[in-house]
Amino acid sequence: MLTPFNTLHSASIENLARRPKHMNALIEIMARLGFLAEGLDYGLLRASMIITFYIFGYAKWHAYDVPLLTPLLKVGPLIFWLVPTFGAHGAVLFLGASEWTIGTLLLLGFWKKKLGLLGAIGSTATFLCTVTIIPFLPGAWEPSVGFPALTMSSGFLLKDVVLLAVSLCLVRQDAARLLQSTGQVTGMRSAY
Repeated sequence: MLTPFNTLHSASIENLARRPKHMNALIEIMARLGFLAEGLDYGLLRASMIITFYIFGYAKWHAYDVPLLTPLLKVGPLIFWLVPTFGAHGAVLFLGASEWTIGTLLLLGFWKKKLGLLGAIGSTATFLCTVTIIPFLPGAWEPSVGFPALTMSSGFLLKDVVLLAVSLCLVRQDAARLLQSTGQVTGMRSAY
């Protein structure tokens, strides 16, 4: 059954009149809980990336990760050279050392802006390398359906699109923080 436009319009106006009170109450609760604190999102993004790099890096120090990563490393257009250069186990160890280094730089970035920026740039490079694997990954799409139906391998790598976006946000914010701390004026402004 179709509702006349006037009835829909009246209902929408009533909902709008009630919504601000509910939204204001929600915003008030969020403020009391600290969710609106300046810099909270920046800190959460940085901390989540640190945890991610340390946990992923930890996995690289164990032999079980070598056969899981080797097929990905061999087809990555930016990282294909790792296995021929270091061998499969050495390539995975190289990644683990790189991830722990980047995680540490990101951690130090809470106190040292330049180190944080280096970590954010390293993080961006990491996820550029992993995201570019997806188009070259054999069996990336479910054969019974095709693109964009993911398989486990491509689904695992697809999360790196979000991690790349977070990395780029950290690069931007770290560069803005660094410029502000040195007194340089640019068109870029940090929200933190």
